[in-house]
Amino acid sequence: MDRILDTILRFNQENPVNFALVITNLQGGGAEKVMLRLATALVHRGNRVRLILLEHRIEHEIPKGVELHALTAPGTPLHNGWLGKLTAAFQLRRLYRRLGLSSDCLTISTLPFADQVVSTARLPNVWFRIANTLSAEIEALKSPRKQARRLSRYRRLYEGRHLVAVSDGVADDLRQTLNLRHARIVRIYNGFNVEEIRLAAAQEAPNVPREPFVLHVGRFMSQKRHDVLFDAWRRAGLTHRLVLLTQASKELDALIAHFGLQGRVWVAGFRPNPYPWMQAAELLVLSSDREGMPNVLVEALVCGTRVVSTDCPSGPREILRGGLAQGLVPCRDPEALAEAIRKAVMAPRPTAYELPIELTESHMASAYEALVTAT
Repeated sequence: MDRILDTILRFNQENPVNFALVITNLQGGGAEKVMLRLATALVHRGNRVRLILLEHRIEHEIPKGVELHALTAPGTPLHNGWLGKLTAAFQLRRLYRRLGLSSDCLTISTLPFADQVVSTARLPNVWFRIANTLSAEIEALKSPRKQARRLSRYRRLYEGRHLVAVSDGVADDLRQTLNLRHARIVRIYNGFNVEEIRLAAAQEAPNVPREPFVLHVGRFMSQKRHDVLFDAWRRAGLTHRLVLLTQASKELDALIAHFGLQGRVWVAGFRPNPYPWMQAAELLVLSSDREGMPNVLVEALVCGTRVVSTDCPSGPREILRGGLAQGLVPCRDPEALAEAIRKAVMAPRPTAYELPIELTESHMASAYEALVTAT
């Protein structure tokens, strides 16, 4: 396998690929971090990479060698709605002309808003990276009319297109539940660099608690099910503190108060480098109703941290294999999650996590390079 990857690397150094990675912004989130890792890996392999933001909002460091372009001035938000999408599509197409990007450039777009803008711009040679289980997102909408509209929108957007699914579960969902019969679907897992994660975890980070704590990393949004997490935490009855790496908000504070957890939950804010927190934590918990391929589970395991996760669609079951599968619990079951948390904090820390080859950064990069011949 190493000889094959070395051969591909030598070939790409002689025949570099032009990539354009399009995303709404770089304001937190797993998808944003993956795109930055992908950009880094592609540059290291001799490719030319342009990172294109629909709005200039950045919370992460831009990798060396990556060309950054944005459609708005720093701090200027992108307008939502169809008018905003049409304007962004016009500006994006104009940027492509100015940069001389044509069919020899492979465009990777991620997340539905950016995908709609890219589709409207009618750019050549595009692959849409699907980072979530879309049917679960649709099911979460309470109105049948809204569900039907969202399903119709996604079918119009993705049918007949080239799609990258970030897990087998996402790929199956696209084929079977969304019934995309004419789309070209390729599964490429998110890639990770073990050495970089462990080096980042070893850095000093202010305010990391010294007392035992349990960690949750993720935005305060409905799919992350903080309500289930707080209910489980109340039931678990541990003396640890629950730490949330997310931005504070009045709504989040109100939910914490609703479960009577003031003083037992600390909202520590967004951290560009969460790895010292992961390494110091007794346990990382994922309570989501849906994911695509949850990066935090892999990152926590690389940091040598115990993990517990809902067995949500999709990704956790593809990560927590073998003995790690005992950390999976049903979705929306606070009692099961509480019991898993209690058991996990008493268990030995996991041994050194051996990253499967398909989850490595180099494998991810070579898979995206291979898309050039798949179009």
